[in-house]
Amino acid sequence: MQINIKTSAANQAIVSNLTQKLPGGAKENIIARVALGYSLSTGKRFKQNEFSTYDSQGKEYKEHILFDSYKDFYIALICQAYGINKNNELIPKYVKLHIDHGLEAINYLFENRPQYTFFDFLIENLGKGIDAIEDAPVSLDAVKNNNQHIDKTTFTGPIDIKIGYNPKTQEPITFCFNNTKIYNNQHIAVAGKSGSGKSQFALEFLRQLVAKTQGQVNFLFLDFKGVSNEDKKKMEGFFNETHTKCINAPDEPFPLNPLSFIDNINDRNKLVGINKFVDIIAKYSNIGKKQQQTLKDAVQEAFIQHTTGEYPSLKEVYDLILEKVGDTRDTLTEIMGRLSEYELFASKINNPSVFLNNNYYLSLSGELDSTVRFTSVFLIINYIFNVFSNMGGTEVVDDHREMRYVLMIDEAHDLFREKKSLEILEVILRKIRSYGVSVFLLSQGIAEYNTANFDFSQECETSFLLPINDMANTKAINKFLGLTVKDGNTAIHNLEKLGNGQAISNMKEYSKTEVFDVVQYWKESKK
Repeated sequence: MQINIKTSAANQAIVSNLTQKLPGGAKENIIARVALGYSLSTGKRFKQNEFSTYDSQGKEYKEHILFDSYKDFYIALICQAYGINKNNELIPKYVKLHIDHGLEAINYLFENRPQYTFFDFLIENLGKGIDAIEDAPVSLDAVKNNNQHIDKTTFTGPIDIKIGYNPKTQEPITFCFNNTKIYNNQHIAVAGKSGSGKSQFALEFLRQLVAKTQGQVNFLFLDFKGVSNEDKKKMEGFFNETHTKCINAPDEPFPLNPLSFIDNINDRNKLVGINKFVDIIAKYSNIGKKQQQTLKDAVQEAFIQHTTGEYPSLKEVYDLILEKVGDTRDTLTEIMGRLSEYELFASKINNPSVFLNNNYYLSLSGELDSTVRFTSVFLIINYIFNVFSNMGGTEVVDDHREMRYVLMIDEAHDLFREKKSLEILEVILRKIRSYGVSVFLLSQGIAEYNTANFDFSQECETSFLLPINDMANTKAINKFLGLTVKDGNTAIHNLEKLGNGQAISNMKEYSKTEVFDVVQYWKESKK
């Protein structure tokens, strides 16, 4: 599409007058580009009944003169402003209209402010643009990081997990969760009351995952209960067999810098990443706008101080906050103080690839108050989401999704109770599915999955129902398992005789109304 335009007759003289205000040697195409951008920034949008507002008897611009090598940039601005495709036939008309409108508007500024210089104009409007970026609502989507240097192993091929046994024949039941012919995503929801066997089921799933993929698919197990020293000793076999590092927070730091999802080279990406970090802190600590700005300034200053490309630590950010607020102590200093003083996260990471290429069991001790627990958890989840999003999707090879990682969250109902976490979890479940990441949720009941605005079980392709306390809630059970009313009646009959260590499921490899014995790590590890 060729874009050759003429300004209005009235604007021909304005082009010359405004160009004279530019630094010496500037050509008349510069002021046309400035006018186009300024007009769009005012929010002016032309309707078709305004298309004849300006004549075309003035300054002529051929496309190569008007845009030079920046045509795509300016066309993108028009397309975003009007929500149109780059091939829309009205684009030349919009370009002409906004140049004329911008010339008029800029000229008005100079006519009414005699001492106003073009440098004043640029500083004022560049400042507005920067403020607009900083004050824009923070998207829950991943932040771009063009400077991410992380290598992650990927497993290609079917991952057949022995999920249980037919109680009548004792034949094993296998579950290939990355088979895209029968599963739209690899997310899994499990419901089962305390003592039902769901945790042992989850551990056995992970043990087989490591074995079947030769350790190429790694995992993070988030345990909200916290693991006691006695439990940790009982789990030594699992930790050793799966090469898993158990971290009991806050006794030792988690091997991750939560600021390292941010692009530390590209300034715009860095600013968006800092905004997202601030937003996460704000969501879980209820800090106000002034405190958010203080945190943002401290993080920006911390990045500036690291000229070698290393990432600042939370402790460094906290120290800068204290410099800014002096003796004032508030919710911001409290949350950042706890995050840094507990040393929940490692201050320096030599190899950023280590974390995602190893297996971790993170026990969140009851010593941590809820604000610190949830903030730290979502800093970790945000990091995982951002890193894999920047890696891009994995391939589907012979109908099987290539897999990289499993994020397993035990006692997930603790997250569901926190309204602040629901929106972030929803975005992650929907958007991480093509990146070779499976989110595995474990909860004590079904009702917890179904919040006021979102049913998390519906974003999990496969559900496993072990004994729960509310067996009479047939409607919720049918929804959790995706059953018809007829199948639901059969399932309810079977559920009445369901014992600990048994389940029904909507997995495709077994009848979704039939009971089966789920695998248990403590049993399978002895075979």
